[in-house]
Amino acid sequence: MVKNKNNKAIWNTRIKKKTSLFFRKVGNSLDVDRRLYKEDIVGSIAHVEMLFKQKIISFKVKNKIIYGLKKIEKEILQNKFEFDNEYEDIHMSIENRLSQIIGEESGYIHTARSRNDQVITDLKMWMRSSNYQIINDIEKLIKTVIKLAEKNIETIMPGFTHLKNAQALSFGHYLLAYIEMFTRDKKRFLNNFESLNENPLGVSALTGTSFNIDRNYTTRKLKFKKPTNNSVDTVSDRDFVVDYLFSCSVCSMHISRIAEELIIWNSDGFNLIKLSDKIVTGSSVMPQKKNPDLLEYLRGKTGLIYGNFFSMLTILKGLPLSYFKDLQDDKELIFKANDNLINCLKILDEVLKNLQSNKKRMLELAGSGYITATDLADYLVKKHDFSFRKAYQKTALIVNFAEKKQKKLENLTIEELKKIEPKLTNDVLKVFNLKNSINSKKSYGGTSFDNIKKMIIIYKKNL
Repeated sequence: MVKNKNNKAIWNTRIKKKTSLFFRKVGNSLDVDRRLYKEDIVGSIAHVEMLFKQKIISFKVKNKIIYGLKKIEKEILQNKFEFDNEYEDIHMSIENRLSQIIGEESGYIHTARSRNDQVITDLKMWMRSSNYQIINDIEKLIKTVIKLAEKNIETIMPGFTHLKNAQALSFGHYLLAYIEMFTRDKKRFLNNFESLNENPLGVSALTGTSFNIDRNYTTRKLKFKKPTNNSVDTVSDRDFVVDYLFSCSVCSMHISRIAEELIIWNSDGFNLIKLSDKIVTGSSVMPQKKNPDLLEYLRGKTGLIYGNFFSMLTILKGLPLSYFKDLQDDKELIFKANDNLINCLKILDEVLKNLQSNKKRMLELAGSGYITATDLADYLVKKHDFSFRKAYQKTALIVNFAEKKQKKLENLTIEELKKIEPKLTNDVLKVFNLKNSINSKKSYGGTSFDNIKKMIIIYKKNL
């Protein structure tokens, strides 16, 4: 192998004129992909071990390369490695340093391999680790939500549709709705492993290689499940990136939804929750203010994560097969989405640990808006054999009457009710009790207190 003299990129041997400084700057990805160093070293070690096993390189060369790679890893961990922007990415930076350590024999490291399959292998390994971390953070968040729900099983609040009071609800049951969302998020990240566990290493630039390599060996060494099936698809495939960014986007959307609700509920108009001073900020000019900035941060970061997802889709939409420079931007999009999502998961977890429900205000608000009207309609169906439409119409008349009299439904007398529907008896008055309303919703998935307790047990078991 020709030594890499004068700090030239490997591919520069074919280029007769010196690359412009601006082009080198634009084409350099070292600041982005340097975080792949560990995966690059692990993948390279597996590759040279396979080359030795297949008698493509000697025992001596294999050992020298592995020694050099481990020395490089140690240098990086000890902050002694020089990340030189003359080398356009982490892969060439490591290979250049390897040549400095062991000399010309370092060139054997790239036998039967291209940067095309090398990069994808590194990226998939990194994304597997990222997936595990995100799943772990989602599980921590679910545990926090469960604890908050347990404290609020019998906390009565109004459930909203169109942000208008709809029906009585347990705050604990409301919180369990987000456990369902975050559980689906967890499943999405788990599903990502199916494509992330296909080994790209060995397809080389796009056609495979004429060397007698063993892709099953590197698959086992790198803990993949199987080698990819088609070399052209492998170097051009970024579906696994799209799947990952989609998973990040949906999860961040769920985070943003709960953040938005908590912002509204924390407002002076609603005053349904209280945020600890640990998680609010003040104003530069208004001394009395306590602002939910962290929740607003969560809502804002969702837009950035969406942007990463849409950017990747846009890059891919008109891209022919197989590899193009356009694909280099995938790593920056992945890393940004990963970093933002992990921060958001940790922040939301901290917010929920420092949140208290204003039970008195929740109950007070639940007492407005005639939210037991549906219970009355159901009562007429069950007790007096009304069709639901007839019961609905009769209940609407009663609500109109109460509104005209400026009374709550529970404050109407039986005499007033009987003027509108003579069949009604004293037992109808129980229908207007909020606790009775909640506990009557015993259907599976409903808000009754017993249902909530059972679901919490199930969620704990699933964790």
